Amino acid sequence: MMRALYSLAVWLAQPLVRRKLRRRAVAEPLYGEHVGERFGHYTQPAPAPAAGEGPLVWLHAVSLGETLAAATLVTALRAQWPGMRLLLTHGTATGRAAGVRLLQPGDVQVWQPWDTLGAVRRFLAHFRPQIGLLMETELWPNLVAESARAGVPLCLVNARLSEKSLRQAKRLAWLARPTYRGLHAAWAQSEADALRLRQLGAPVRGVMGNFKFDMAPNATQLAQGHAWRGASARSVLLFASAREGEEAMLVEVLKQNGPLAPVDIAQAAPETIANAVQWLVVPRHPQRFDEVAALFAAAGYTVARRSQWGAGGPVAADVWLGDSLGEMALYFGLAHSALLGGSFAPLGGQNLIEAAACGVPVFMGPHTYNFAEAAQLSAEAGAAFACADLADAVQRAMAMLQHPAALAQAQQAALNLGAAHRGAAHRTAQALAAVLAEKRP
Repeated sequence: MMRALYSLAVWLAQPLVRRKLRRRAVAEPLYGEHVGERFGHYTQPAPAPAAGEGPLVWLHAVSLGETLAAATLVTALRAQWPGMRLLLTHGTATGRAAGVRLLQPGDVQVWQPWDTLGAVRRFLAHFRPQIGLLMETELWPNLVAESARAGVPLCLVNARLSEKSLRQAKRLAWLARPTYRGLHAAWAQSEADALRLRQLGAPVRGVMGNFKFDMAPNATQLAQGHAWRGASARSVLLFASAREGEEAMLVEVLKQNGPLAPVDIAQAAPETIANAVQWLVVPRHPQRFDEVAALFAAAGYTVARRSQWGAGGPVAADVWLGDSLGEMALYFGLAHSALLGGSFAPLGGQNLIEAAACGVPVFMGPHTYNFAEAAQLSAEAGAAFACADLADAVQRAMAMLQHPAALAQAQQAALNLGAAHRGAAHRTAQALAAVLAEKRP
């Protein structure tokens, strides 16, 4: 009865979904493409099975971060099933754009169906996957229930659940518990995630670790970043994946310390160094690139955007703005250390693991609940440092620049952290092989 009410609500919401897509397409045109897929209507045929081929694996990675992490699992699955065909679904434009790189001939990429009964049933009937994999947190009640009804084992992989999300789910227990119980299997990133998932009834089969530790940074980008960093007259501090409102916080911190001006880092106090480093700001969402550039310009700072650098690298400016997608390894390569976006406003933080893989220590604010396990591991390893607020983070990051030995130690700790926690994708691929074996008669 309760799911019927939910199904009615999402069916009635379809005009709102279409309107939201039209609005988002103004800034990100990809949202305006293939809209019919959102409602279970497809122009491309389903992958045709051929003798000797591996399974058709449906993998849902809602956005950019999940898609990048999913690449490690896709690699492990292709090694395990050389003839595997991939059905890749996404919810966001950044996820879909990044997902193109995971495709091989015979694979299909479409939008995730909106969670109406009709759209989900058309999706499953059209593609008929042998197994479904949901990355990290993305659960939809009808998607889960209808997959079970169609005989598709639906598994939550690289699963995480924060304390905040658990509290929210418990408030909607009438909907959340049947959804989590309806999964075929789940594998958690950490023991804490597993405990929280089990409280909602998820069939957790084990703890595998985090796929993101298996992600190797783009070596070409990283080397280019290192080269450009070496050519910079100032130490480079990266504000990585900054979220709405956080850049304005940074402007206020900089204003409190006076105008930007070169100083002798070896002699200056940390609060003066805050305006002496080269700032590199990379907003989390591409639709905010122009807004953030305008914010710094209005505050009196010169801005050099990545899209304007050219082959010669960054040009002189108070602030470098990373206005590109898929180049985080380049930006981490440029940086001596980083501030963690999403952690200074109550937004749950961003993942620290890519920074660790690039050997970049991170200064993080108090709001890391979406990535609590990674934040704790990083802090315990000496690769990340918890700060009271953005002003505290800036001051502590600048103080570390005065001590090259401490900076080098933190950079090495970051590299060691990544190396110590690899293998989650391979372990998960092996577990999924067992799931398919269970399904076969």
